[in-house]
Amino acid sequence: MRIDLAYDGTDFRGWAAQPGLRTVQGELEQALTTVLRLPHPPTVTCAGRTDAGVHARGQVAHVDLDSHPGVVERRLRRIVPADIRIKSVTAAPQHFDARFAALERRYVYRMTDHQAGPDPLARGMIVAHPRPLAVDLMNAAAQRLLGEHDFAAFCKQREGATTIRTLLDLRTVRGGETLATTVRADAFCHSMVRSLMGCLVAVGDRRYPPEFAAEILAAGRRDPRVKVMPAHGLVLEEVRYPEPEGLAERVVQARQRRDGQP
Repeated sequence: MRIDLAYDGTDFRGWAAQPGLRTVQGELEQALTTVLRLPHPPTVTCAGRTDAGVHARGQVAHVDLDSHPGVVERRLRRIVPADIRIKSVTAAPQHFDARFAALERRYVYRMTDHQAGPDPLARGMIVAHPRPLAVDLMNAAAQRLLGEHDFAAFCKQREGATTIRTLLDLRTVRGGETLATTVRADAFCHSMVRSLMGCLVAVGDRRYPPEFAAEILAAGRRDPRVKVMPAHGLVLEEVRYPEPEGLAERVVQARQRRDGQP
């Protein structure tokens, strides 16, 4: 079955279950175990394994259970903590896989460069920057990163994992006191979005020209000049999937790509 959910990542150590730590996956699996009286926690797989402190409005997960989705939805809503919202639980079509069937993920990173800092009521989701940022320079740098590339320079390395991704959209818009950067890709590697933001902020701060982004990308390795930006400004907003008849093909394609196969 498919679970659509949202969460405030402030008090979570990320999505992935870790012994002795509070995580979204851990809370969800424990809640399912409790409401369905299961002998062992089921494995819940998500579309985007968010890091500690990252939020989600449009997270998608799947779990293999025989229970009626409507029953699971009602019971989960009664038991999950207040910083998790169960938006819906539905029967998943054949071949649905929350991770490998996804066509793209859309994140938004929010900042403010206002001299007074962020709105106190929104400070848990907006990162403060102490100087004015040049949005036009940030967008000029972003253009140099679009398309399919090896994003090793923007990722924390994981053994056996490919860092080749297709960046579909990277653009920053100023709205009032807030700068919102939309980031869309077929998938993201570990810390990729926050590293991309570190690069754009370095350019927007006028420390480097827009060509700096292409320089970092081409180097193929982490650069100390690119900061990994704070987690709380990042929100997973949406995950897109193909129509049901295209799920099986998409899963095969995504698995081959993650394994580094042609």
